[in-house]
Amino acid sequence: MPKHIYVVAGVITDKEKILCVQRGPNNLLALKWEFPGGKIEKDETSEEALQREIKEEMLCEIDVGSQIDETVYEYDFGIVHLSTYSCKLVKGTPTLTEHAALKWLSSSELPSLDWAPADLPTVRKLMEQEY
Repeated sequence: MPKHIYVVAGVITDKEKILCVQRGPNNLLALKWEFPGGKIEKDETSEEALQREIKEEMLCEIDVGSQIDETVYEYDFGIVHLSTYSCKLVKGTPTLTEHAALKWLSSSELPSLDWAPADLPTVRKLMEQEY
């Protein structure tokens, strides 16, 4: 029976650019790009989890807006349920604490990165909408 993993990610924008982060070399999906976020803890809403994860991992604060997409993707380690939200940076500067790299890109530049498969539907949506 595969493990179900519930995660949330933020499409964080600042000055018309979108924050993209690269997973570390020792993580699952090593060196794949993703939108920052993480696992939803028990008794936490998606929005609360996203704000907590960004504060812990990126050392900044965001406002969480509307949901962009919900993706279910089966990896060899489990089934990931990913909810992505539109977010605005409100305090601080994103700082690498767990990721290998970060980039600020326009929606048209997103395909230049090697994305984690669960993030690809959101990437496609952002390109279609010229976010």
